[in-house]
Amino acid sequence: MLSSVQSLRMAATTTGARWATCAIEACKAGAESDSRFDGVVLVSDSLNNASSHAEHLLNQSKVDAAFEEEGGIVATSHPSGRTVYAPLGALNKDFSDVRSYGEAAEKGIKRALSAGIKRPLLSLLPVANNPMYKHGNLVSVLGALQALYVPLEVRECRPEKAHKAEMLGLDCPAAESVRKLALALENGRIAGRDIGGSDPERMAPPLVEEYIRELFDGSSVSVEVISDLKTIEKEYPLFAAVNRCANDVPRHAGRIIYLRYKGSGPITKTIYLVGKGVTYDTGGCDIKAGGVMAGMHRDKCGSAAVAAFIKVVDELKPTDVEVVGALAMVRNSVGSNAYVSDEIITSRAGVRVRVGNTDAEGRMAMADVLCKLKEEAVNAVNPQLMTIATLTGHAYLAVGEPYSIILDNGPAARQEVSKKVQEAGNLLGDMFEISTIRKEDYAFHKGKSEYEDVLQCNNLPSSRTPRGHQAPAAFIILASGLNKHGIDGAVPLPFSHLDIAAASGPFPGIPSSAPVLALARYYLPQFF
Repeated sequence: MLSSVQSLRMAATTTGARWATCAIEACKAGAESDSRFDGVVLVSDSLNNASSHAEHLLNQSKVDAAFEEEGGIVATSHPSGRTVYAPLGALNKDFSDVRSYGEAAEKGIKRALSAGIKRPLLSLLPVANNPMYKHGNLVSVLGALQALYVPLEVRECRPEKAHKAEMLGLDCPAAESVRKLALALENGRIAGRDIGGSDPERMAPPLVEEYIRELFDGSSVSVEVISDLKTIEKEYPLFAAVNRCANDVPRHAGRIIYLRYKGSGPITKTIYLVGKGVTYDTGGCDIKAGGVMAGMHRDKCGSAAVAAFIKVVDELKPTDVEVVGALAMVRNSVGSNAYVSDEIITSRAGVRVRVGNTDAEGRMAMADVLCKLKEEAVNAVNPQLMTIATLTGHAYLAVGEPYSIILDNGPAARQEVSKKVQEAGNLLGDMFEISTIRKEDYAFHKGKSEYEDVLQCNNLPSSRTPRGHQAPAAFIILASGLNKHGIDGAVPLPFSHLDIAAASGPFPGIPSSAPVLALARYYLPQFF
């Protein structure tokens, strides 16, 4: 009799068409007359800008007072027979931003699908004359593709539901270039959603490895997987502590997955990304009680984002960058072999870490992996390091959905990394707030006795701890040895910590793959 994991693996290899949402075709002006499409989704800031659709839409607004503001569907004389109007809303308010484009297109496509439209034409007008909206049409296409995403487990187990639409037409200025870039970004986001959103058994660490190997098979990205327990215990002792209990169950055994890409031309920047990939977080022995464990399969969205970004890099193939992504895939299980508070573990960097709370496992999983990449970065061309994690409930409370938080060490602050990432995110609707690592954060994690160098965490939830999302960044720096590479170090290394707890997407719901869009715009501006 097949196990559930074996059944999923068989399904994964038999259903086909695993990655694509649907075919996307760039169209010429006037495509609404193309009989292949059975509906038009028009994204516009005004009924008066609706060109050939204007008469039908204006007539509808006369019988429906909410139509101009809320949109809707109307019958038209075009061969498609119907048009969904998706209004952008006001673009000139103090709080207006480019997300209006993505939200309108996503809502419009969902309305089209509910009306039975299977071959929608997405019709986009020239964007507003404002620099913040210069990627507005791209964001619209990404919003439409978000609506068309089908979860991996549905694609595998219900192949008849693998696609919500048969094709998506795109009618907008520079349609082909927008299509190509949107498709590259979406291919990354699909991988991010697949890994981040799938349940803790479908994306247990060994199956993440399998998914990653298939995703990058035959690509320009090399895949290296660390699974040998002795190697993990020797070279990644903090990760090994979290993995100790889960490793007793072979299907839950941890993996450290390295993805490497190197451009064909002279390298001008080396990017190192470490993702938190906790496939399920029980809290460990400091167990998540009171009904707060549900949804913890999403604690792997940091690693999902790293894989998503590497996929985008592979699609676009920049010539001048080298990228190393690391996925720290581990399950924080509870049992007789689980790590416990009060243990003292020496990190890869030689730092003695006292465990204060087993529910602070993400920082443990990433610190040694970051240390490994730090060792490479000291000899790299123009290196920049980042950790990406759904790390703290405090971040969620501090900024709310759908915002990521970014914090710089000294060298990164001098390069204004946080500011530049925030600006990049603003252009694509992948939003960031900036926080700062202060001296109090380092003091908080300083060892409290002569036994340990560093305290991993206090015994309260981050949401009940002052500076609950800032201080963990200081711990990661201390435990990995990056504190020796600050502005006063012989080899300063720019490092930024990204807490995406509030940005990873709604639960229940579809993950966002944040912050892949912001990182793509920041690191790969030549493609935009």
